[in-house]
Amino acid sequence: MSDNGEDNGTVDAVGKVTEALEFVERARGHLYSFHQLIGHADLLLGDASDALRDAGHVDAAERIETELIGHNVIEGRWTFQVVEEFDDTYWSLFRDHERRLREELTDGARHLHEARLKEKRRTHGRKGHEAAP
Repeated sequence: MSDNGEDNGTVDAVGKVTEALEFVERARGHLYSFHQLIGHADLLLGDASDALRDAGHVDAAERIETELIGHNVIEGRWTFQVVEEFDDTYWSLFRDHERRLREELTDGARHLHEARLKEKRRTHGRKGHEAAP
């Protein structure tokens, strides 16, 4: 049994769901990076198009402006729409399930596996190894 009264198998199983959520959170961060990188690239293309036009390459500038600048990254979607859809359909659902599982099985406690590991690995009575702040 854990310190909160849950059996170790439950703590481990809930911990795996939480760990999976942590990976989804990281993926979400990468998705936001993708969103910002693509947006910045689109703005740079605008600058490049202006420079091409200024250098007398009007056809090339127009081709960039009409065919590439503002183009959807996925059919019908800019990156902000991809981010919003991910948040609304997957990320929020995943978070809700992880939270519900913790509430049902561990009284809502988070990171019980890590707390158990910390207690096992810390040096009792040593500065910097306190159980809590």
